[in-house]
Amino acid sequence: MPTSPSPTLSPAPSTCSLENFTHHYGDIYEHSPWVAEAAWAKGLSETHDAPDALADLMGLMLQQASPEQQIAVIQAHPDLAGKAALAGELTEDSSREQAGAGLDQCTPEEFARFEQLNAAYKAKFGFPFVIAVKGLDRHAILAAFETRLHNNLAQERKTAIEQIIRIARFRLRARAETT
Repeated sequence: MPTSPSPTLSPAPSTCSLENFTHHYGDIYEHSPWVAEAAWAKGLSETHDAPDALADLMGLMLQQASPEQQIAVIQAHPDLAGKAALAGELTEDSSREQAGAGLDQCTPEEFARFEQLNAAYKAKFGFPFVIAVKGLDRHAILAAFETRLHNNLAQERKTAIEQIIRIARFRLRARAETT
């Protein structure tokens, strides 16, 4: 039985100019098009037309970035179930992801708990809590929030970057599935 070909991105990253690539993939990392620009500058081959290969390269660009650049990417993410979500100010991807995890259906008590945890987390680390919410519900997210509040700054920056890379992978896969 033949296997179906792996999904590819459209337009094919390997065929894009910098402007075209940034236009189509610059939003994969929340308000941080420099990650896509760095990946393009590194060089794209036909291998990178597959979402996972492009995700690997873009993730490497973020991992190799300075701590200041990494923190800026983390800070570009919205609070989970926060004021931006309630006001409808999230990016399309973030809005869809948070809704998919049921964060738009929180009870008033759950919203209050998210607000309390967001404030405690930001006070401790100086950036918002970031987690790839795909496959999680609001109860699992709250539990992860409470657990990760016990991390130190270095652990949490590393964890946040890992989660952001997972988010980017999910976003690229979703785009390949819709093309």
